[in-house]
Amino acid sequence: MDSILYSTADNPVPENRTEGFFESFDGRKLRYAVFRCEQPVAKGTVVLLQGRNEFIEKYSETIRDLAAKGLWVATFDLRGQGGSERLLKDPLRGHIRHFSDYERDLTAFLDKIVLPDTRLPFFLLAHSTGGLIALSAAPRLATRIERMVLSAPFIGLTGHGASPGFIRFLSGAVSGIGLGRMQFSKKFKERPFAENPLTTDEQRYRRNIGIGATYPQLCLGPPTARWLSQALRAIERVNRPEHLFSIQIPTVLIAPTRDGVVPYADQERLSRYFRAAQLVPVHGAKHEILQERDVYRNQALAAIHAFIPGSDAETNAYEIEAEA
Repeated sequence: MDSILYSTADNPVPENRTEGFFESFDGRKLRYAVFRCEQPVAKGTVVLLQGRNEFIEKYSETIRDLAAKGLWVATFDLRGQGGSERLLKDPLRGHIRHFSDYERDLTAFLDKIVLPDTRLPFFLLAHSTGGLIALSAAPRLATRIERMVLSAPFIGLTGHGASPGFIRFLSGAVSGIGLGRMQFSKKFKERPFAENPLTTDEQRYRRNIGIGATYPQLCLGPPTARWLSQALRAIERVNRPEHLFSIQIPTVLIAPTRDGVVPYADQERLSRYFRAAQLVPVHGAKHEILQERDVYRNQALAAIHAFIPGSDAETNAYEIEAEA
């Protein structure tokens, strides 16, 4: 069978994997992959939840890092993006009917792929929109996920001409009159590297752009009004103290202080009410911490490996907990 994952010269997809499609709750076909470590006995499985407009290939480097620590990695492209089934006739429109569809996809992935085909215990690593999905679903995941790492979770909005409140009002109003598939802009404006809000690492930035340029079918355009409305409602919901109090999964929240997508102040505020979470600021880093320069990225990896059992810091982590 031909591979359904795509390699480029500077971004080969890791070997020792299973790949395919699974059907979610509504019959949508979502592309997934499970990557196995070389060690004969795995120390667990990391379920990797991507951000909006991302795809499995973008995480090849991070998957190798996790596998080197004896962990399997299971991941899938969110509905409507990457190699998963698109939701609209125009494949570039980033759309969602209900934000809860993402959570139901995660449940289907756990039930159909992760539980039967990977190794216990299960951990969750989620970036940006994936972090919002994880936060929203977390109260129902306590019996399945042992620990959770959130990388710059999408719990606020910055870098736009209008305020988040106005964007929420406008997107909700447009969706309410049946125009939820409308986009407020047709395509992303190309920014010079020096002005991008995602990373200070030019090599990784160019590498990721190169994947999309070589395989444009993986890429996505701006979100629809419905997507914005649904995501902003989810943001409001997960920021409520009563929701955060209900999350029992031990969590590390990795927050880049120069995040140009999600305000650092919002991530810091979230952590104050999130009793199960520990905030780990990465000073100087931008939004995509796992695509950042090594000086920042290594801090994030160190936090992940110190927190997820099976890493070099496993013994120390448990000793700290025992003393607390």
